[in-house]
Amino acid sequence: MSYHFSKTLQMSFDEAIDRVMAALQAEGFGVLTEIDVKATLKKKLDVDFRQYRILGACNPPLAYQALQLEDKIGTMLPCNVLVQETDDGQVEVSAVDPIASMQAIDNPALGEVAQTVRAKLRDIVEAL
Repeated sequence: MSYHFSKTLQMSFDEAIDRVMAALQAEGFGVLTEIDVKATLKKKLDVDFRQYRILGACNPPLAYQALQLEDKIGTMLPCNVLVQETDDGQVEVSAVDPIASMQAIDNPALGEVAQTVRAKLRDIVEAL
């Protein structure tokens, strides 16, 4: 089982970020965190790295359901969506597969919530 859904886009990095943000919002997700890995690595290690941004996406109603079912699920929230520049100048978008992430949790009630989040994230990536 793969741990992510990915799609390569033919557009600029900034256009991809805008499109991903809009697609997440349309499916009820907000972006709680945004980590600019390129800028962070430059600042902390003085190294050059490709455009690489990690978006911490959260769908509040689904997160609330998951939190009610499993109090430590916050260790796996928010769902990460990655936007990165590839070596050939394209942009790849990847989203975590929550089913793969939650396999280690012995709580069958989480399955329905994870399936819903998985379907939404997969639809977002595929529709880009």
